Amino acid sequence: MRFTITGKNIEVTEGLRSAIEEKIGKLDKYFSSEIQVTVTLSVEKERQKIEVTIPVKGSIIRAEEVSNDMYVSIDLVEEVIERQLRRYKTRIVESKQAASEFSKLYVENDYDDEPEIKIVRSKKFGIKPMDPEEACIQMELLGHSFYVFSNSETDEVNVVYKRKNGTYGLIEPELD
Repeated sequence: MRFTITGKNIEVTEGLRSAIEEKIGKLDKYFSSEIQVTVTLSVEKERQKIEVTIPVKGSIIRAEEVSNDMYVSIDLVEEVIERQLRRYKTRIVESKQAASEFSKLYVENDYDDEPEIKIVRSKKFGIKPMDPEEACIQMELLGHSFYVFSNSETDEVNVVYKRKNGTYGLIEPELD
C-alpha cells in the first residue's frame, strides 16, 4: 500500500505515520496490487478525525472516524473499512470493478455477514428548478437529510445534503 497522509490543524508525526501504516497496512491482504490510500487527519477542538479513502476500479472505499484520541480513531477506521470489505465483498468484486484489484484470498473467501439490500419504498416527485440555497430551505422544511432538485443556474439535476457538522453539501454532475 502506498500512503498519502496529510494533516489539517495537526502535524503528522512519525508516530502517527507509523501507526497509520501499521493499522491500515493490515488491509493490504485484501488487495492484489499496490493500492493508493489517502489518509487525512484533522483536529477541531477535542475532535480527532481520520478519513481514509481507497480508490479501486469502479468504486471508492471510504470511512471516517472521530474520537478524542487520534490513535483510537485510527483503530476504529481500520475496523470500519475491514467490515465494509467483508460485508460488501460480492458487490465490490462483481459489480463494476475488476476482481484483479483484489487478492485471490479475498475474492475466494466467503464472508457470511453480507447484508441483503432490499428497496422497501419507491417515490416519484416532480423536480422544480431552483437554486441550491432554495433547495436547502426546502430540505429543511421537509425534515430530510438530502434533497434532489433541478439547478436553475445549470439546468442539471443536483443534490444538496446536510453534513454531520450542520453545514450543507452540493452534489453536481461532472461535465466533460
